[in-house]
Amino acid sequence: MASFKHFLNMQVTIEVSGKNIVEGILLEVGNDLLVLFNGENFLYIPLLHIQNVSESLNKESYGTVPSLQELEHEKDELSLRKVLTAAKGIFVEIKVTNSHSFHGYITTIMNNYFVFYSPVYKVMYISLQHLKWLIPYLTEQTPYTLSNNLLPVNPSNIPLARTLDVQLNKLNGELVVINSGERNEYIGKLDSIDSNFIQLITSKGEIILVGLRHLKSIFIP
Repeated sequence: MASFKHFLNMQVTIEVSGKNIVEGILLEVGNDLLVLFNGENFLYIPLLHIQNVSESLNKESYGTVPSLQELEHEKDELSLRKVLTAAKGIFVEIKVTNSHSFHGYITTIMNNYFVFYSPVYKVMYISLQHLKWLIPYLTEQTPYTLSNNLLPVNPSNIPLARTLDVQLNKLNGELVVINSGERNEYIGKLDSIDSNFIQLITSKGEIILVGLRHLKSIFIP
């Protein structure tokens, strides 16, 4: 954390995994994530995905920085798991894949994944390792301005396992979408799973193996 102290309260440019560039004021740094204000939102970015940080060459006025009360925490205890826990039930935007952001809310946090409810994708299992950032909504607006009756409090009755690989075994035989279907072959029937790979059957009946460590998100369409 000491290496980030130089940049606290400065306008910085951060490259996040996947060649994502974000700019804003660096507000806080915790054990495994930092908080950036980009003029509109707070971005909670895990340090795991930060490629580099530098002082921004584009000096902008961000005005008055709003309160962080949406996700209250003790500054000396700021961590990804504490932020995720505080965010349960709050509408957020999460970035997992390079091409997709998901809007919804966190329902449950397990050892190496969390359960996310999206009005579009419904119940999703998100790998903690691949979460690039989280942005809490700062207003009472709901995703897509949907009414609350379309955003269930308990969206799934599927029992949860502590780890993602064990949870995936509960989806055997189901049609699933992996990593938001960023590749067509990542959509198929989950046929089997071992400690390292998921075996899918594609729409044409072909077999494809997907490495578990590259699994970012999965849901049943």
